[in-house]
Amino acid sequence: MIDETLVPLLDAEAVADAAAEIFVASANAAAERHGGFTVCLAGGSTPRRLYELLATPEFAGRVPWDNVDVVFGDERCVPTDHEDSNFRMASDTLLNRVPIPRNQIHPMMGYFSNPSRAAYFYEEELRKLYPDAAWPRFDLLLLGLGEDGHTASLFPGTDALKESERWCVANFIPDFGNWRITLTLPALCHAELILFLVTGKSKARIVAEAFGGKRHEGEPYPAERVVPVEGRREVLLDRAAARGLYGSG
Repeated sequence: MIDETLVPLLDAEAVADAAAEIFVASANAAAERHGGFTVCLAGGSTPRRLYELLATPEFAGRVPWDNVDVVFGDERCVPTDHEDSNFRMASDTLLNRVPIPRNQIHPMMGYFSNPSRAAYFYEEELRKLYPDAAWPRFDLLLLGLGEDGHTASLFPGTDALKESERWCVANFIPDFGNWRITLTLPALCHAELILFLVTGKSKARIVAEAFGGKRHEGEPYPAERVVPVEGRREVLLDRAAARGLYGSG
C-alpha cells in the first residue's frame, strides 16, 4: 500500500505556499539528520511560483543553503540560457537569488549534442553524491503532472519507462519529435519524499485516474508509477485539479 497523502488546497498560490513550507521543513530535517539536504527540482510552469516564494526573505532565510545540493529530474536538450531550459527557469526564479554554493548546483547537460552521453555524465554526477548506493535517495523530489500522465520526461509509451538499471537516460518523445534527458522510474521512486504539485482544471481527469483510483484503460500513467520504495508521496492540488476526485470533474 502506498504511503500517500492527497492535499486539496484553495488555489495555485496555496499550493506553492504549502510546497515552500514542506521544502523548508525537509531541508532542516535532512540537515539535522545527516548533515545535508538534496532536492531534485522539477521543470515546467507549475513549480515556478514555488521557486519564487523560496527566494523571498520569508522562506530563503529559513533554508540552510550551505548544506543544500540541487539536482534536476529532467531537462530539454537546449542550451542552459534557452527559454525552454529547466535549469534557466530554476536559476532565474530561485538559484541566482539565494546563497547556495555554485558547486552544489548540478544541472543536466542538455546542451550536449549527444543526449545519451549527457545522460551518462549526469548519472556519473549523481553517483558522486551517492557513491555507495544502488539508487539515489533524494530528501525531496519535486514533480509535476502532465495532462497525458507524464512526469519528469517520462512520457506514456516511451522507452525510458522500461529502464530498470540506469539512473538517468535520454528519452525520445515522439509527440514533440525531440530528445530529453530524464531520471528513470527507479531513481525517482527511491526518494524520501515525493511531492507532486498539480494545478488547473485541465488536470482534473488525470488526477482522478492517476491518484484517485478512477479506472482507466491502458497501462498505468508514468506519474502513477512513481511509487515510493521506502518513503512517502504527497500530492498538493488546487481546487480545480482536485475536482475530479469528488465526482465533478
